[in-house]
Amino acid sequence: MVGQKSMTFGPSAKRLFGRLAPERVKVWAVIALAVGSIALMSVAPKILGEATDLIFEGLFGKNLPAGQSKADVIEQFRAAGNNRLADMLSAMDVVPGVGVDFSAVGTVLLWVLGLYVASAVLGLLQGLLLNGVVQRTMQRMRGEVEDKIHRLPLSYFDRQPRGELLSRVTNDIDNVSQVLQQTMSQLLSSLLTVVFVVGMMFWISPTLALVAIISIPLTIMVTGAIMKRSQKQFIAQWRATGTLNAHVEESFTGHALTKVFGRQREVEKAFETQNEALFKAGFGAQFASGLIMPTMMFLGNITYVVIAVLGGLRVASGTMSLGDVQAFIQYSRQFTQPLTQVASMMNLLQSGVASAERVFELLDAPEEPVERTTAAAEVSRGRVEFSDVSFRYEPDTPLITDLSLVAEPGQTVAIVGPTGAGKTTLVNLVMRFYDLDGGTITLDGVDVASMPRQVLRDQIGMVLQDTWLFHGTIRDNIAYGRPTATDDEIMEAARATFVDRFVHSLPDGYETVIDEEGSNISAGEKQLITIARAFLSDPALLILDEATSSVDTRTELLVQHAMAALRSDRTSFVIAHRLSTIRDADLILVMDSGRIVEQGTHTSLLAAGGAYATLYQAQFAGAVVEETAV
Repeated sequence: MVGQKSMTFGPSAKRLFGRLAPERVKVWAVIALAVGSIALMSVAPKILGEATDLIFEGLFGKNLPAGQSKADVIEQFRAAGNNRLADMLSAMDVVPGVGVDFSAVGTVLLWVLGLYVASAVLGLLQGLLLNGVVQRTMQRMRGEVEDKIHRLPLSYFDRQPRGELLSRVTNDIDNVSQVLQQTMSQLLSSLLTVVFVVGMMFWISPTLALVAIISIPLTIMVTGAIMKRSQKQFIAQWRATGTLNAHVEESFTGHALTKVFGRQREVEKAFETQNEALFKAGFGAQFASGLIMPTMMFLGNITYVVIAVLGGLRVASGTMSLGDVQAFIQYSRQFTQPLTQVASMMNLLQSGVASAERVFELLDAPEEPVERTTAAAEVSRGRVEFSDVSFRYEPDTPLITDLSLVAEPGQTVAIVGPTGAGKTTLVNLVMRFYDLDGGTITLDGVDVASMPRQVLRDQIGMVLQDTWLFHGTIRDNIAYGRPTATDDEIMEAARATFVDRFVHSLPDGYETVIDEEGSNISAGEKQLITIARAFLSDPALLILDEATSSVDTRTELLVQHAMAALRSDRTSFVIAHRLSTIRDADLILVMDSGRIVEQGTHTSLLAAGGAYATLYQAQFAGAVVEETAV
């Protein structure tokens, strides 16, 4: 698995949010809308406190004797020993005998309503704009991942389980998208709320504001301690998800073989083990990060109690109005709530950053070497020459050493040998799926390493033993070899490769839709369609890797006739295990351990009595002896 050690949270989060750079104008607009929305919402409690003061002062003043001045009433209270009431009254705007001014209260409430409505509208616009920013960013990331996959060397996919790669491309990117969508708006709003609320609290009462701010260091300490523990758990969770996906994909792909060999229990046990590992990692991550919310609520409630007590004492002493205390208590709630939200979002943010790290590992994987030149080389004859070619998959395990051969234009070169001899590797090197360790391969005298890969591969047709068909019609699958082909050309290729023979038995003919697994047609029919695809591409160089292994003997004979026409004036490499299929080859190469141990025609190699003759006799002599014995 790529990247056993995760990057630290800070650089990964910075890189993730840095991907918003192309949307910087809209991001600034989102910030401006958030500032406006939070500012209006932060001012509202202070204004609402004025309505509370109007009501409280009206109720208090109504119970005072009418016709007296406020100063006279204060003197009477002090003379009677009610200094606390005198202090409260001195801080109020009260007219003795006059009740609540409901008109003034209504005006204040309308202002507050207007502020909340305006704040909500700005918040809605911010959400809409932010949604577009996040989705476009994810669209670019998915595009980069798709482009990256096409630039990666084949060796990368040799090392990567398919399910693990699919998990990065699907699950991890989806998780990043959801986390950015959920956290960016709340994180921005919460941080701005803290800033504005702290400012309003200092405006109302610096003393109480300092009491509230004491909770910030505690919040940072608690959040940091929990984050440190949960980050490793989130990395483990997403790695376990990728491993489980790889197992499930492998199990479903080989479902039939699992049934045939009766290995369902072993597959289930492996699934249970990996599922248990995912459960433990997920439980640990969620439990650790889940501690943040109740801890922060506890700290917030302690702060709330302290502010309420101190605020009550200051109202009683006349140093604060009741409306200011009410507003401050609202601000204390607004202050602790965003801190709690930020803390609770840390688990989501950590999960998203952990997924982003896995996507970045894919984007940072070494790509195919940069093309040496962009000059196109037109292949007209198809002469292939290997000169002292050396190659190895693993640095300390040589596979092909100092191999040299020449395939003349129009020749059919068959490659035979035991499994692992390097037959498929040889043609992979022609296609530049891998780069050489030494030597050169030339095509019509041009070093293939100096040719752009796409130009080289456009002039080569390849039919593999493992067929690949995409979800679409038979016509579309054949046309994949040359998208600009006309219907007549597609039909000609289908008839030449005997696809036409079975297509008419299907309900929709050439418009029959092949499902993703190709289960609605036989293996041999799938192979014929891939051969028709190569036929339509009209390549200068043809590579057949056990191309007729899935067809019956009669169809194989017909396809060989079709291939003979296709191979006319073209160089062809044919990898075969059934030696009966390559008797007519112009040149047969016998490989063993990455070396050519014999070469010649079918007749000359049999006469030589070497490795080829041994292989041939092993395939056919045994059958004759067995038949004679019967």
